[in-house]
Amino acid sequence: MPIVTLDQQPIFFERHNQHTAEAALPPVLFIHGAGGTCLQWPPQARRLPQVDVYAVDLPGHARSPAPGRATIAAYSDLLLKLTDQLALPPFVAVGHSMGGAIALEMALCAPARLAGLVLVGTGASLRVNPALLVGIRDEFDATTAQLVEWMYAAKLTAKAHERALTQLRATPPAVLYDDFAACAAFDRRDKVATIKAPTLIICGAADKMTPVKWSESLHQAIDHSHLHIVEGAGHMVMVEKPKVVTDLLANFVTTLTITE
Repeated sequence: MPIVTLDQQPIFFERHNQHTAEAALPPVLFIHGAGGTCLQWPPQARRLPQVDVYAVDLPGHARSPAPGRATIAAYSDLLLKLTDQLALPPFVAVGHSMGGAIALEMALCAPARLAGLVLVGTGASLRVNPALLVGIRDEFDATTAQLVEWMYAAKLTAKAHERALTQLRATPPAVLYDDFAACAAFDRRDKVATIKAPTLIICGAADKMTPVKWSESLHQAIDHSHLHIVEGAGHMVMVEKPKVVTDLLANFVTTLTITE
């Protein structure tokens, strides 16, 4: 399985369609959210035709061992090192929730590295109720159960609920705490208007964790951005409406070209 060692730490990623490395479309890097994994991106999105796709497990998540990172900037720095080590041309950063914050940070810190930006269920500031951090630290099981309830627009089947809960609880409590603490400290509202990369913004209409108004604010701030609000979806819009999100992403990427 593909692993890159960065800062003496192994980082796992999936790569698909590598035979298209010389194609005209830029590669895509998928960045999951707090307590997530690369597998939360739909299989059809991770296998976009004619696109070289990378989907990473952030440190401390799934197949990438702990420790995680305590700030969005630290995650951004790590992923920029990853793309440098992989010798990627300018790429499309696709981030969900905390991953969207990481993608925003990458666009601000290294604008020449990005061919495009896709922000899914995120914001330029990610406010977190302090009670949630206390709950992750002191009542991990109850708090993770509540998080799963908040993440989806519709009530999950028992099997899907158990799968989502098992996946979330597989993240070490200290890593999950740091993820949400990093989100709470993140605020780039004063800089987001400087982003020049072509930007697609996607949000579930029933998102309880990163409300639609946060995506609307991103759209208002970023010139030439496109906003799509997906009905019948919550925070996990790419899981609840995989075809809609994949089609939006595929259509967006085909408007871009590799620039050196």
